[in-house]
Amino acid sequence: MEARPFDRAWEVSRTSLRTRLTRLRSKSWAVAQCAIAAGVAWFLAADVFRHDMPFFAPIAAVVCLGTSFGQRLRRVAEVTVGVALGVLIADLLVIAIGTGAWQLTLIVALAMCTAFLLDGGPLLVTQAGVQSIVVATLVPGADGALLRWTDALIGGAVALVAATVVPAAPLRRPRENAAAVTRKISALLRAAADVMDHGNSDPAFALLRDARSTDYLIRELRAAADEGLSVVASSPFRVAHREHIRHVADLVEPLDLALRNTRVLVRRTAVAAYHRREVPASYRVLCRELADAADQIASELSANQMAVAARPALMRVGRASAEVERVHDLTIEVVLAQIRSITADLLTLTGMDPLAASDALPPNLH
Repeated sequence: MEARPFDRAWEVSRTSLRTRLTRLRSKSWAVAQCAIAAGVAWFLAADVFRHDMPFFAPIAAVVCLGTSFGQRLRRVAEVTVGVALGVLIADLLVIAIGTGAWQLTLIVALAMCTAFLLDGGPLLVTQAGVQSIVVATLVPGADGALLRWTDALIGGAVALVAATVVPAAPLRRPRENAAAVTRKISALLRAAADVMDHGNSDPAFALLRDARSTDYLIRELRAAADEGLSVVASSPFRVAHREHIRHVADLVEPLDLALRNTRVLVRRTAVAAYHRREVPASYRVLCRELADAADQIASELSANQMAVAARPALMRVGRASAEVERVHDLTIEVVLAQIRSITADLLTLTGMDPLAASDALPPNLH
């Protein structure tokens, strides 16, 4: 008994480590890209342009690129403009009033206020302040300031070129994540059908805990879709993928709804098992047929195809759900209602309008 808290802590730490390693693998290209861009920026500034200690060239490249693909072109522009603005203001003021504590306070305040007046974003304002400090303290001479400004341009140019070189992985990830969500829906539906078969509450509540831990799948899908859209927006070499990425991004909401409705179905199934209420055999059949259709959708998404082939199977489930027997028990009625809701959600994944998907399910006549 005493070992159980330790075992749980060990399992949580292992899960956390796996999650962190997965995040690292997903960002490995971005990290490598930043590292290479930093080295190239230093090489150009130090060896080609013969600048002495061009530390800001690699800094500008890394700050511009970051580890996400979103807003990269804006970051390049903001860093470059912020650096130029900070250098200019600091250089003029150092020439006029010299350097010191109060001079530095005034220089930083004026540089950041000027950036705000120019309606700059947070990155532009910060860089204006940082570069005014660099010029006022480390590079008081006009020539030095000009070199730092040139270094910033070199780093920004390297970042701009690097930002257009994007791997295919961020474009594959959205549909892979969408397929993973759909497979999870299928697995939950099959497990719920098994609970309906045997009626045991312990496996039912274990399944409920599993279903309640699925929010991360939608978060990962949404993040992957946003990253994919950012890639096609920033890289001219990936423009051809724009429509496909937008289509996958449109699947986020219906998949979120389908997963939520599946969780409700699992919860009502667990309640039915706990109270020893029998679920009609036809409902179990519907769950398994719906799981088969979800697997078909996942296969199509994994193959980079529109999930249209699963529509006939979903329509059959929808028609069958209108013909099964009804039970005068609210919990069991909710199970049937959720089967129909999930069917409509999955029909949306096949390209149907949400209203048309709902209308496609005939009313239950029993």
